[in-house]
Amino acid sequence: MTPLDTSARALRAPRLIDRARRPLGMAAVIGTITLLSSVGATAQAAKPLPCLPNSSGPTTSAPTPYPGGMCNLGTLGGDWSVARAVSADGAVVVGEAKTSVGNERAFRWTKDEGMQVLEGLSGISSEVRAISADGAVVVGRAKTTYGDRAFRWSKDSGLQNLGTLGGKYSDARSVSADGAVVVGWAYTSVGNQRAFRWTKDGGMQDLGTLGGKYSEANAVSADGTVVVGESLISNNLIRAFRWTKDGGMQDLGTLGGKHSRAYGVSADGSVVVGYALNFNGRERAFRWTEDGGMQDLGALGGDYSMAYGVSADGTVVVGVAYTSDGNYRAFRWTKDGGMQDLGTLGGESSVAVGVSADGTVVVGYAENFIGNWRAFIWRTQN
Repeated sequence: MTPLDTSARALRAPRLIDRARRPLGMAAVIGTITLLSSVGATAQAAKPLPCLPNSSGPTTSAPTPYPGGMCNLGTLGGDWSVARAVSADGAVVVGEAKTSVGNERAFRWTKDEGMQVLEGLSGISSEVRAISADGAVVVGRAKTTYGDRAFRWSKDSGLQNLGTLGGKYSDARSVSADGAVVVGWAYTSVGNQRAFRWTKDGGMQDLGTLGGKYSEANAVSADGTVVVGESLISNNLIRAFRWTKDGGMQDLGTLGGKHSRAYGVSADGSVVVGYALNFNGRERAFRWTEDGGMQDLGALGGDYSMAYGVSADGTVVVGVAYTSDGNYRAFRWTKDGGMQDLGTLGGESSVAVGVSADGTVVVGYAENFIGNWRAFIWRTQN
């Protein structure tokens, strides 16, 4: 499914409303549940900055609570692009885009060079998932003659196939700040999907599950010691997890519903974000800490929200939320400002998936005036 397939309003980027994989059955509530802010607090909303070179906008006439701010990063000649991640300083953006001949290629964007196909991937169908703090290492998955495989790329070493856990497929989802630790999922020899943690010396390590047959790692802390993601538990429900070498896989619970998934983690591994079902069966963005438990971040007037990224110190969260008119919008959340609608590129919908270390740069993808998806960058001074 490409970003242009809006029949289910679910893109290939982090899942929007993933009802297809919603588990069945009953589950107990684990941890503390706190409702933080249910509606965007525009009075304290961060103010956007003008667009950088090699980006266009802002789109002043887009449906947004302020005049502009979201900037279009363009394409590789085709009709769509998707930004997946941003470096710690907000200067390098990675993702994938359609080329003029209809191929899907991984890209790396900077304000000086614009959108460029990653070296060594010009002839390979590929998707980027994450980038190291300095922007030098990129991870994702690429098509090979053996099946889709997780890769690690750098300009110096080129494309490296990370292999699998004995099966045919693998996908790299995140990378540590120094690019040395990669996490994601891979199939085993018996066909089970498992979360993995990869290092150059140790190779691909199976992180196990919470009792079921399936797990997936979606993010890793800056030093590579804390991994977060999702796993089946023994009664076949999906739960967000936090993994450490000493503690193993920890079930983070839900917001009162049946399942949860973790997509992002702070630099020190203490703050986890994702989404969970609440008592009413609605997907809601959450922010989890050991002391505070799982906190509901609210929505933008609708019923649903999901968190996909978090700043280094855990104070800024980005993701997607439904509005009162049924559209979904990229958001930036802070404790003081609440959930801020970041607008679109002229269309109805947008999704935020990545944020810089200091929380001032947000990347993702949004619809333009004719309904095509475009990678975006959104910046603020505070």
